[in-house]
Amino acid sequence: MKKILLIVLFACGFNALAQKPAMTHERMWLLKKIGTPALSPSGKWVIYSRTETSYNLDEQSTDLWLAAADGSTEPRKITNSKGGEDNYFWHPTLHQIFFTAKREGDEVAQLYRLNLDLGGEAQRMTNISTGVLTPKISSDGSKIAFTSRVFATAFTDSLSKKLAEEKKKIKTKARVYTSFPIRYWDSWLDDKQSHVYVMDLTASKPAPKNIFSQVRLVESKGFQLGSFSFSPDNAQIVFAATTEYNTGAFQSATSHLYSVSIAGGAEKLLSTDAMNYSQVQFSEDGKYLISTGHTNGNKIYYVDRIYRFAWPSMEGRTELASGLDRPVNDWEVSGNSIFASIEDQGVDRVVQISIASGEVKPTLGGESGSITGLSVAGEAMAYTYQHIAAPAEVFVWNAGKSIAISKANDAALSTMDLPKSEVFWTKSSRGKMIRSIILRPAGFDASKKYPLFVLMHGGPAISFKDTFNFRWNPYVLGSTDYVIVMTDYTGSVGYGEKFAQDIQFDPFKGPGNEILEAAADAIKRYSFIDASRQAAGGASYGGHLANWMQATTSHFKCLVAHAGLVNSEVQWGTSDVIWGRELMNGGAPWVPTKTWKEQNPMRFAANFKTPMFMTVGENDFRVPINNTLENWSIHQRLQVPSKLIVFPGENHWILNPDNSKFHYQEVRNWLGMYLK
Repeated sequence: MKKILLIVLFACGFNALAQKPAMTHERMWLLKKIGTPALSPSGKWVIYSRTETSYNLDEQSTDLWLAAADGSTEPRKITNSKGGEDNYFWHPTLHQIFFTAKREGDEVAQLYRLNLDLGGEAQRMTNISTGVLTPKISSDGSKIAFTSRVFATAFTDSLSKKLAEEKKKIKTKARVYTSFPIRYWDSWLDDKQSHVYVMDLTASKPAPKNIFSQVRLVESKGFQLGSFSFSPDNAQIVFAATTEYNTGAFQSATSHLYSVSIAGGAEKLLSTDAMNYSQVQFSEDGKYLISTGHTNGNKIYYVDRIYRFAWPSMEGRTELASGLDRPVNDWEVSGNSIFASIEDQGVDRVVQISIASGEVKPTLGGESGSITGLSVAGEAMAYTYQHIAAPAEVFVWNAGKSIAISKANDAALSTMDLPKSEVFWTKSSRGKMIRSIILRPAGFDASKKYPLFVLMHGGPAISFKDTFNFRWNPYVLGSTDYVIVMTDYTGSVGYGEKFAQDIQFDPFKGPGNEILEAAADAIKRYSFIDASRQAAGGASYGGHLANWMQATTSHFKCLVAHAGLVNSEVQWGTSDVIWGRELMNGGAPWVPTKTWKEQNPMRFAANFKTPMFMTVGENDFRVPINNTLENWSIHQRLQVPSKLIVFPGENHWILNPDNSKFHYQEVRNWLGMYLK
């Protein structure tokens, strides 16, 4: 009998040792962060960035890695500097790469070139006081174009330096504005604007030249530059731009397409319709300009469509993939096709679009996970793939198979208990099919009952995709304690343009009911959920919804709101964007629309009863701190159990690693207090 008992005890001890631990903030934070890949023109090599993470930001580093695209060699690090590399790309004919970085002595990012045949250190290519952004190389490799933020009249670097010095000497530190907007996310706007520079790599001493010196658009106070591309003959820069950026208080700005010679001169208007264009590329044969765009109307959301123009006549505008009705994440032109990563019902998958016919063919992905960051060369396609339990890694698709390249986190993830997520669909009371993700806790025991934490996404025009999240990671939030349910309510994207638009005039009530109905459906489906112990929370629009739940239901034991509005009328006037809020509510706040009156959480403050945890970044200009302070005041006035944490130095997101760790701890402490 004793022998049997010892065997049982030994087996139990072995199982305890074999049980993998849950994901913690430390385990999550120390995972490597992999950047988008760039395939060499031959398709034989791929480069990508890799960040070695640390709680000490001074010890965190980002470098470039090189690997054979067929997976035959292990990736190797090819840069090693304190300043991380970004905006990396290949020379079209030489074994060289270019990137931007802040190396020793750089106050702003400069352009560097690294010859992979010679090895050694990268060569600094620019020394421009305003820095280098979004560089691109011409198809023949003879020129590089990039953008830099300058004062509107500063067409030489010497003048940029002079104006910057004169600004520093002004003793009065006042910000003066005559139009909207005045700030964006976490920064006050200034009077700088982006211009395009071109440098000739064939010159003995390549020097960047501002080619916007005679572009009349820059004289407009509402000028803002969008994307750009070299023309097929490399003699022009084609770009998207608006002169209506300063009209954002009362309309949506429209961007048109323009061209300008790389030698300078006046711009030429290319698009004369009412479309709002953004990204621009050219077909490889030079016959077509391809651009994404949408109409600007009275809807709060539009799916960007893909359009083809004959080049250079700009005649025969044709919509490609007209039946796709899905957001495009990124896209690459290769041969006679466009390869696009699209968002489709919670996953990012790849489709191939014929430039000639617009026909769409499924190419890669679709069942689970998310594929983005496409780079195409010949028959090969590099991309990043991630899913809810693993951050992005680089893969290459070639000859019908997928090859893992970076594999930076495989070992670390294999040591953790990361239950597989499951998707379920709920038919709402309004007759819509609503998608949700359910995640079991680590160390799951089907015989136990677990509390439910309903996590609500922000946006609203995003979705709970099958992607890894460092900011609101469900594995860290749930750990061994909670079941997580995440619902894509009306307004989420990836389900068609209309589904996203249907949130207009119904910002909180409809989505809130769908979230409650999905949670109730989960409880019916999964016997391990304890219906008597439920909480809900989210950030940004998810925080708005948490406050709406506070106003309209006593269903939850506690609530969590980060960067959430409690008073939509105040939010209208203090946020960095306002026009979309009028479209959402059917008019300005002083117009007594039904939405303003019936779907503002603060108007129902008398109903506030549920314990509420509130957090906010002090530098958040998207959902400014005043809304959280008003929410805090209401709770304190009504003596509702509540807790407030303000993060100085943080913006809309909590990005500092120590602050992030503290935030996770405090959220879990709050849940633990009420869901025991």
